[in-house]
Amino acid sequence: MNCLLGGYDAKTGEGSLYWLDYLAALAKVNYGCQGYAAAFCLSIMDRDWREGMTQEDAVAIVDKCIKELQVRFLISQPNFIIKVIDKDGVKTLKYGADPSDN
Repeated sequence: MNCLLGGYDAKTGEGSLYWLDYLAALAKVNYGCQGYAAAFCLSIMDRDWREGMTQEDAVAIVDKCIKELQVRFLISQPNFIIKVIDKDGVKTLKYGADPSDN
């Protein structure tokens, strides 16, 4: 299986993201996605990612990816979960429609 592995190093004060593929090849990456959505989202991330982005900038890129999937992907999924890893731990940002609203 392929895996995106992220974490925060308190000593350096920086987060890291790694891509581990099914052959156990490990590479440090600046952004990533996997599965069928990767075909649509990686080009957006390639174009818009830049060094030193804020959390708001990163969420804006994820928002562009989600909007692209809603237009071009064959599966309609209204709910997404965005997780943020920082010095305070892991937090979840809610995105999309609340299932309890239906």
